[in-house]
Parts: sequence; structure tokens; C-alpha cells
Amino acid sequence: QVQLVESGGGLVQAGGSLRLSCAASGLIFSRSAMAWFRQAPGKEREFVAYIHWNGRTTYYSDSVKGRFTTSRDNAKNTVYLQMNSLKPDDTAVYFCAASGRSGIVITTANQYDYWGQGTQVTVSS
Repeated sequence: QVQLVESGGGLVQAGGSLRLSCAASGLIFSRSAMAWFRQAPGKEREFVAYIHWNGRTTYYSDSVKGRFTTSRDNAKNTVYLQMNSLKPDDTAVYFCAASGRSGIVITTANQYDYWGQGTQVTVSS
């Protein structure tokens, strides 16, 4: 069965950095588009970052552009989210997601087939 397991969350001060990882199994990772979403308490899940299976095409929400970078290592079946210059507004549970769709940038949650359990990121002011 497909498993996506996030790690790397934690508590960090504003301006700090964290690197999230998402290890995938049970799917053809090298042909899966991957994305990061986040959900803060009382808010809807929102798109954060996307990376094409080839690793060359990425896309970010305006709220994280220039601060967050997503990358992937297809040999390790792992996708990463490097988060710099963190702000209190970045506090949320972060989820990775996988989609077998390709060819376009996918930013809507319902287009993703598999989800991880999430990892908490808390940014203190």
C-alpha cells in the first residue's frame, strides 16, 4: 500500500529554518507529482509547493515564494521542503501529497491521490 511519511517538523523562532522530508513507498515515485499543503487551526488546507516528477518544474504559493524551496531525490523516494525566514503565520500542520497526474502544475488538494499524516510546524514570535 502507498505510504507517505513526513518528518522534520518542530518548534522554531521567527526567522529560523526547518527542512521537512516526505518518504514515499508503494508507488512509482519517479512518475508522481508531489506537493506540500498546510493546514492551520480553524483554516482550510492550503497549497504550499509543487514539484513535477522530473524535479525541474516547481511552483509555490505567493505566501511562501522566495522563502520555501521544494526538491526531490527520486533515488531515495523522498521529497523535501526547505523553509527559510519562517514567520508565525507559517504555523500549521504540513502534509505531503502525491498525484499520478502529470503535464500541468497541480495546486488543488482533490487532485492528489495520496497523503501523509502531517507534521507540525510551530513558529514562535
